[in-house]
Amino acid sequence: MRKYFGRKLVIYLLTFFLAVTIDWLIPRFMPGDPVANMLARVSVNSTAASVMQEYYTHLFGLDLPLWQQYLNFWANLLRGDLGISAYLFPKPVTQVLMNAIPYDVALLLPAILLSWLAGNNFGAVAARSKWLDNTVSPIGYILTATPYMWLGILLAWFFGIILDVFPIAGAYSFSLSPTLSWKFIGDVLLHWFLPFFSLFMVQFGGWAIGMRNMIIYELEADYSHYLEALGAPRSLIRRYAFNNAVLPQLSGLALQLGVIVAGALVTEVVFSYPGIGYLLLAAIQNQDYFLIQGCFLFIIIGVLLANFVIDIVYVLVDPRTRRGMTGEAA
Repeated sequence: MRKYFGRKLVIYLLTFFLAVTIDWLIPRFMPGDPVANMLARVSVNSTAASVMQEYYTHLFGLDLPLWQQYLNFWANLLRGDLGISAYLFPKPVTQVLMNAIPYDVALLLPAILLSWLAGNNFGAVAARSKWLDNTVSPIGYILTATPYMWLGILLAWFFGIILDVFPIAGAYSFSLSPTLSWKFIGDVLLHWFLPFFSLFMVQFGGWAIGMRNMIIYELEADYSHYLEALGAPRSLIRRYAFNNAVLPQLSGLALQLGVIVAGALVTEVVFSYPGIGYLLLAAIQNQDYFLIQGCFLFIIIGVLLANFVIDIVYVLVDPRTRRGMTGEAA
């Protein structure tokens, strides 16, 4: 088992290196100049603009050859320095990300995990109930095909404008200051609910449909018919079917942690929610190389950590994986 996780760790480190290298390259192939874009927001004469352009280009290290910029990037990254944001100058990228990450984690983790748990359990029940199956399947297909942004707009329009029960912008009211009071916490939850619910519903439909199909497949497998012929209780057969069906869902969970970031971006834009997705859009619009790199670095680390955790969970829940690692016969 130690060798297995050692190989996995090497693969993850190599993946991290390649992903971060691509993360560094992508902004530099984008049209535009972060310094020119930053100075465009300042009203100065042409002489001053030229001097400031040269100064800030040197400050950000953009006057160096690309190979040297790349080496400096890795040297700074290993020290935990992600540079200074051109869009939010002079704030360090690390500080900007640390302000946004709590909102992102508080939005994404509950949406992903709760939708996974609810969707899988609901899909498993639906596979055993014809009435529920006829209800869940159409709704699940509609939900999983619904774009995050469109659902977010509908929820904001209905609950925020028509019913006026939830706020539709920001992480908390502008009239409040962040404190540990119940009033502020309640206001944060009100602003959090609609972005969370839009992500939850789309994810819920996909997990429910996936588990429903897997359970039906497992119940029609040879081992299920064999257990039934032996007189095994129906509850035992269903438990075996669920245990086997949940394994592909675990793999899908790891992949979904990366895919949902795209959905979170448009959802955060719809609700002006100050997470990584909203921050990434602002960084792209302002050609802020350093903030783009920082946002993608957070996504890369999150996805790799999630996959590593799922690998460990997979070994714990699937005995066949452990036998394969120790070289035992199946």
